[in-house]
Amino acid sequence: MYEEALSVARQQVESGAQVIDINMDDALLDGVQAMTTFINLVQAEPDIARIPIMIDSSKFEIIEAGLKCVQGKSIVNSISLKEGEEKFIEQAFTCKSFGASVIVMAFDEEGQADTKKRKVEICHRAYNILTTKVGYDPQDIIFDPNIFAIATGIEEHNNYAVDFIEATKEIKKLMPLTKVSGGVSNVSFSFRGNDHVREAIHSVFLFYAIKAGMDMGIVNAGQLVIYDEIEPVLKQLCEDVILNKNNDNNEATEKLIAFAETVKAKGKVEIKDEKWREEVVEKRLAHALVNGITDFIDADTEEARKKYPKPLDVIEGPLMAGMDIVGNLFGAGKMFLPQVVKSARVMKKAVAILTPYIEQEKEDRKNAHLAAGTINEETAGAAKILLATVKGDVHDIGKNLVGVVLGCNGYDIIDLGVMVSAERILSEAKKNNVDIIGLSGLITPSLDEMVHIAHEMKRQNFEVPLLIGGATTSRMHTAVKIAPQYDNGVMHVLDASRSVTVASSLLNKDQKPEFLSLVKAEYNKLKEDFNNKKTKKDYLPFSEAQKNGAKIDWNNYTPVTPAFIGSQIFTDYNLEEISNYIDWQPFFIAWEMHGKFPAILSDTIIGAEATKLYNDAQILLKQIIKEKWLTGQGVIGFWPAKKIAPDTVEVNAARIKGNKPEFVRLEFCGSKLKK
Repeated sequence: MYEEALSVARQQVESGAQVIDINMDDALLDGVQAMTTFINLVQAEPDIARIPIMIDSSKFEIIEAGLKCVQGKSIVNSISLKEGEEKFIEQAFTCKSFGASVIVMAFDEEGQADTKKRKVEICHRAYNILTTKVGYDPQDIIFDPNIFAIATGIEEHNNYAVDFIEATKEIKKLMPLTKVSGGVSNVSFSFRGNDHVREAIHSVFLFYAIKAGMDMGIVNAGQLVIYDEIEPVLKQLCEDVILNKNNDNNEATEKLIAFAETVKAKGKVEIKDEKWREEVVEKRLAHALVNGITDFIDADTEEARKKYPKPLDVIEGPLMAGMDIVGNLFGAGKMFLPQVVKSARVMKKAVAILTPYIEQEKEDRKNAHLAAGTINEETAGAAKILLATVKGDVHDIGKNLVGVVLGCNGYDIIDLGVMVSAERILSEAKKNNVDIIGLSGLITPSLDEMVHIAHEMKRQNFEVPLLIGGATTSRMHTAVKIAPQYDNGVMHVLDASRSVTVASSLLNKDQKPEFLSLVKAEYNKLKEDFNNKKTKKDYLPFSEAQKNGAKIDWNNYTPVTPAFIGSQIFTDYNLEEISNYIDWQPFFIAWEMHGKFPAILSDTIIGAEATKLYNDAQILLKQIIKEKWLTGQGVIGFWPAKKIAPDTVEVNAARIKGNKPEFVRLEFCGSKLKK
């Protein structure tokens, strides 16, 4: 893992990175130990250590560990006012004592700054505290006014890039010696999976943000296109979205999505095909959901209602099946976030058509469902789902999207917002008699809070399922850390679109037992595999291991005499011969292509690009050999040696003192070699 990380760091420096950001926030890592180990390795790599290190973590103990190891002046990413001034001042003093610059996130006790006004207010407040109470020099303060995703299909998000750019101008005006930074990749998150469009968005965004005064940005330095070399159509579309121009009713967003589709199709002209209208109603509904088409949803939903025994069957059948396809495509990077929102709107329209019929049947079915104990299935359209971003975390974009998608599917969403304590989450869940609790979080400390909430749910005898989601969450962490704390159903939900099918399965009395059983079995297997990896191997004592040594019949064996005794130096060795022994594995890893060589060249996903890269490397390699850019030098040696005791080997090192060779005795002491 560390070797791969060093390769990535080296590649970033070679690509022009001016700062290396190091983050070890993974729920399954010992962050303090990992940060200490990796920074020590980085310091031993002159090619990497020549540029400043940014110590990045959501846990301050990990930041402190990094500060203790890094050489020279570093940058801390980050501190904020989200836990109040006292904690902020304490952490700032620690950073200052190590001589580090600090990145200050635009958070405060009320949450994350999303408008220009809030960004400037929080940064100005932090500036006054740092300069007057802590004694920071203004030039050692870096503000991150929060870059959020645009072109999500949600109108409230359309001005996020403009707010950042305008806030940057104001911050530089009020506090001219400070710096402004930001996570650039956030702005293009809606187009995850389409690197061509994302790279263009990054370059256009930086073009305007840098003009406004932005000094730094976290971005893959090897994947930035030159602003003037972006094709004119794509550049204009990116500018319209970033600057929120011509974007009434998401018009600019829709145009950029359409362009992204043509790029995904590798430039092929897509001919409008209405043959899908000839399919059965189930396939038509799925097609409408995947493509966000509302033109025929009224007629198709009505046809399905007449075909199925109950209106609710249409929701739980073809509509849910369509949303499941959406979830698979989004998870594979074949659909973008705005398209998922469009799918949810199609679903909402279909559910709205069916709702009056569901309400009409409700009274007739009520007694039967109450007797069977299936009240959740009977009121699936009004099932209550509580959502909250846990205490210590102010990120809510993902949670809000989950709320939109679930709300569009007829669920009653109770959104408690951000920075919500365990006590409030559980008390509100009881008060509202909710059917499902959903927890969200983006930073690593949120994972610890989720574990605590799961434990509290068990202690307070909750019976409702618990959904886990957010950028830092994972199926493995949920299985290893959270699920063991609560016995009545813990599920990791990969993204918003999948929340629909998960909620449906949990609220269906027939599907729920089998669904929970399968999830529990899967998580138990993940936990077992993880624990097996952590289990340390028991090694034999050295004395016992010696007994298992190779048994050689020396009486019937004649050692091969080498061509020479002693050492031999090779100068200007044939590079063409050496090139036959190159290990190409690290080469592809450095280019972020993972797979075994030469099998990677025929890989179904990255094989074409890997082959192109390999061919380019061969051309350069031949030029190096032909023009003798390098020279091959080496030394090898052979010396007589003999075993004179179970743990002692005597070697004639052929170091001549006069005419007498010097013998070296090597003794094996446990796992160490003693000369």
